[in-house]
Amino acid sequence: MKKSNHAVVILVLVTLALAGCGSNSHLVGNINGNWAATLSSSGPDTFAFTTLLTVNADGSLGSSHFTFTVNNTSCFPSTTTETGSFTLQGNFNGQVSGSFQYTIKGAEGNILGLNGTVSNGQITGTWTLSGAIGCSGDGNFTMIPAA
Repeated sequence: MKKSNHAVVILVLVTLALAGCGSNSHLVGNINGNWAATLSSSGPDTFAFTTLLTVNADGSLGSSHFTFTVNNTSCFPSTTTETGSFTLQGNFNGQVSGSFQYTIKGAEGNILGLNGTVSNGQITGTWTLSGAIGCSGDGNFTMIPAA
């Protein structure tokens, strides 16, 4: 083989290797987008909300367009701040899996924390509510992609 042919073969192999490594932005594509959450408990507190999640390069979650669709408590009567993180644990057949933490803080100091796992295109786990008197509880949640 001539030297130029070796160079072409090496260039093709390097290109294929880099394409396989690439950025991981496609791995988080299953997380980025609109999500609808349903939080249930054995007590009176239940919540539901929608939000637009984006995963940043450092694993932190961006959240915008957060809206409670069900809030049967007085724990979050006004503005909220949402923060979170996502830790990638694996990628199997294009599906993202990993741990998920999400915190909703009310202006009154109440905190709703979600701790779960991303798997099979949904997020499931447990939630806890703490803060002012009467604002406490816990239960399970499910988040699914929303239209």
